[in-house]
Amino acid sequence: MKLTDRVALVTGAGAGIGQAIARRFADEGARVFVNDLTLDVARRSADAIGKERAIPVAADVADSGAVAKMFGEVARQAGRLDILVNNAGIALQGDAEIDTFNRVGEARIQELMSGGPVKTHWTITRDMSDATWRRMIDVHLTGSFFCAREAIKLMEKRQQGVIINMASIAGLSGLEAVPHYCAAKAALLGFTRALALELGSQKIRVNAICPGFIETAMTDTMSAVLKGQIVAQTPLHRWGRPEDIAAAALYLVSDDAAFVTGQWLSPNGGLVMQ
Repeated sequence: MKLTDRVALVTGAGAGIGQAIARRFADEGARVFVNDLTLDVARRSADAIGKERAIPVAADVADSGAVAKMFGEVARQAGRLDILVNNAGIALQGDAEIDTFNRVGEARIQELMSGGPVKTHWTITRDMSDATWRRMIDVHLTGSFFCAREAIKLMEKRQQGVIINMASIAGLSGLEAVPHYCAAKAALLGFTRALALELGSQKIRVNAICPGFIETAMTDTMSAVLKGQIVAQTPLHRWGRPEDIAAAALYLVSDDAAFVTGQWLSPNGGLVMQ
């Protein structure tokens, strides 16, 4: 029971990686606030984890007012916060983006396998709208800032705490079809290091996790061909599971990582090595 009596907030915990992290924390003794965009989704996830261990809270992390209200509820119910996991995120938005990703990706694989020139080109950045770019940055990067800002106010009172920012291998090496996602995740790594430097004197640790390709609803829209290519390129020859990321998160927030701050872990099966 590595997290006995600790209070945690996990954003985007309605499903997938966030739910797996919240469940693992609760299993280790933490009282976990389970966030998602709507209260219904957060409540279903909290119920699945266990009503005595998980408390649902709703907020769009890209809305600073909603975030402040959510942290006010945490303070009211728990009186403190020991752990924040900035996990909330979005992937491709809409059928058109998903279709382009799969269609162009498969075409380029065929061209490369044939040994001929690549004639199929990405037009993601050229065709991206202002709204699509801003929403991706707002949820991943600005939302993490909003949540960290409120968490610090609670953590500094006790001069202790841990923050995890969910980055990605997309922020380490880049992915050709999602420039807005890559930009947000790379920025989160810089934000992580800056926060770690700023908050170290208050015994608040800040680290990041950079997952590889994980089996969640966000990746279900990828075609079978693209999924197979990823497995073929991964030394461990499988996709990751949400529980793989939850294990990394548990390590970073536990006392086992008491001397770890400003760092990132990347459970990715060896797909990216640095």
